[in-house]
Amino acid sequence: MKLLKKLVDVAAGGIGNLAFDVAQKYFPLGMSETEREKARLDFENMEFQRIRQADAAALAAEQAQTERIKALEGSASDLKSMPILGPLVLFLRGCQRPLWGFSTLYLDWLWFSQWNLTSGQETALIVINSLVLGFLFGERAVRNMSPMIAEVFKARAGVR
Repeated sequence: MKLLKKLVDVAAGGIGNLAFDVAQKYFPLGMSETEREKARLDFENMEFQRIRQADAAALAAEQAQTERIKALEGSASDLKSMPILGPLVLFLRGCQRPLWGFSTLYLDWLWFSQWNLTSGQETALIVINSLVLGFLFGERAVRNMSPMIAEVFKARAGVR
């Protein structure tokens, strides 16, 4: 609940009042150029402070989520305390990324070298690739690659 309050405070609280106070202080009718420049710098500083607060709140939210996951799922040290099952689960957990990565790589190799797939099957492989790449390399990598992938399929659809 504290985190939600922080996010609301950063998003709405204080910015309007602060802008009004700054405007009242620095915008009289006979304002010199130096005063205008100082007012502009104060507004830029206000925006910088808002961004800094938003970044701090996002970091706090991410840390809280990590702690919550750790509390709900446990950690590797929890698994080590279990005699046989613990090391097995750690091994399988460690094998996940390479297993999914190499399996998808193999499917892609078959797709491009041997298979003649229907449109639905190609769509399924694209979804599998997106999920695996997102899991292995993160959302940003998939988001950055999506326009190029779309261009390849547009060009490919025009060739057929």
